[in-house]
Amino acid sequence: MKNSFTFYTGISFALMFLFSCSEEELPSYFKFNDYEFASLDENGGLWSPVLLEDVNQIYIAKPTETTSLAYKAELNASKEAISKLTAHQRDIISYWSNNPIVRWNEIGLELAAKYNLIPGPNPDGTYTLPDPNNPGAKPYFPFAHPPYASRAFAYLSVAQLDGLITAWHYKYLYNRPSPYVSDPSIVFAYHKNELPSYPSDGAVLAITSRDILSAMFPLEKEYLSKLAEEHLQSLIWAGVNVQSDLEAGKIIGTEVARMALIRASTDGMKNAQTSKHVSDSIKNAAFEGFGWAWENMETPKRLVGLTPLFGKVKMWNVPTVEEVRPASPPALNSPQFMKDVEELKRYSKNLTSEQRKIANWWQDGLGTYTPPGHWNRFAKESIVKYKLNPIRSARVFAYMNMAIVDAGISCWDTKYYYHYPRPIQAIPGFKTILGTPNFPAYTSGHSTFSGAAAEVLSYFFPAEEAKYRKWAQEAADSRVYGGIHYRFDSEVGLDQGKKIGAYAVIRAKYDGAN
Repeated sequence: MKNSFTFYTGISFALMFLFSCSEEELPSYFKFNDYEFASLDENGGLWSPVLLEDVNQIYIAKPTETTSLAYKAELNASKEAISKLTAHQRDIISYWSNNPIVRWNEIGLELAAKYNLIPGPNPDGTYTLPDPNNPGAKPYFPFAHPPYASRAFAYLSVAQLDGLITAWHYKYLYNRPSPYVSDPSIVFAYHKNELPSYPSDGAVLAITSRDILSAMFPLEKEYLSKLAEEHLQSLIWAGVNVQSDLEAGKIIGTEVARMALIRASTDGMKNAQTSKHVSDSIKNAAFEGFGWAWENMETPKRLVGLTPLFGKVKMWNVPTVEEVRPASPPALNSPQFMKDVEELKRYSKNLTSEQRKIANWWQDGLGTYTPPGHWNRFAKESIVKYKLNPIRSARVFAYMNMAIVDAGISCWDTKYYYHYPRPIQAIPGFKTILGTPNFPAYTSGHSTFSGAAAEVLSYFFPAEEAKYRKWAQEAADSRVYGGIHYRFDSEVGLDQGKKIGAYAVIRAKYDGAN
């Protein structure tokens, strides 16, 4: 069986070859050494979960005593496995590290990049959409576009957080020491700490991540199962857990993933991609209300835009999508509109090399992990820099990804409510350098995603706030440089995302973790 390092490094190079993407646009094997956690968050079991009403919803029985024959037998089995480790197994231990949530997030990004392939046209110019009921039929399911990817990252992260809150609750309730503490002859692979081993937080992550990602990327079930099994084995090989620790963690992981997927089955995503009849009715309503309507300028033209009803998907932190819907964009031929049109024309004729570089770096198009993935990469880097433990890392990912998907839902609601024409449609003879997105202009998705993510990450890592704000502004500017958005699309989108991120920050302030 190939290890994760080989597979995910290989897929990154393959994607770079297939899609000629820049290195920055793709996730890669994130090299970092295991580190000493800044804290253990002994009170993590008291934090407020997102999906669960109470951590006691999932019952984990008291473990056997460390003096029992059964536990001593588990220690002996672990020592025997450790004594026979191969070089390949040691590489696996190093890969998963002592903060494996970073790895599972990375795996999610890789899958989003792998499946971010827009279905091509049929010979007659029509398009066949991926079928979730038959994911192996071409085009393969899913098409991991930004709305789909943002939702997948949110479910993955929220389930991981709730699973680890539950694990922390039982860890400090039962206080079973790590194997190397019970038996000093056991070689521990990572930085030593006093985190109780039962139930295994690594097992929670392995099972939860496997189940959520398998539901989101069903053609990857077999491979994800192999990854999860590899991760579970690594916990024994590294001296982190004994088998009973793993079994208890599996119970938590299975139940939390089940609850997350129940929510996913009823959140409205299955209705996001509509029929032409519904799509036309949305377009006609906008034309009657505002006097304009977006037209797809692709060749051949898709008759239905991308996920017109994504704006009706259930949000995580915002009460209603109407609360964060921005005001109407400027009327066509208004002074504001004409001002922004002139700006686009200037960039079209005089784009600097730096502006072109920014437009390309933030393109996040086909074969990449999308704009939400870009911000997950930034979060991952800060998590390692500040040496967060797994539960604290899960909290960052969960609140950020809830804000990102809420921002996407709000943005898509705005896009199809106003149905505003893109520059390539509204400006005669205008050309872009970034293609023609298959959905309306106002507001910018990049800007909204980035405004929300920057708001949340600035709360968790205040020393990095200036950097996050700069990146969010750069992401917004990139779409103007590329000619696919007006300045007001980006400016309003940034503000929209910031407001949505604030909902997540408010929730985080009262979750008991500070």
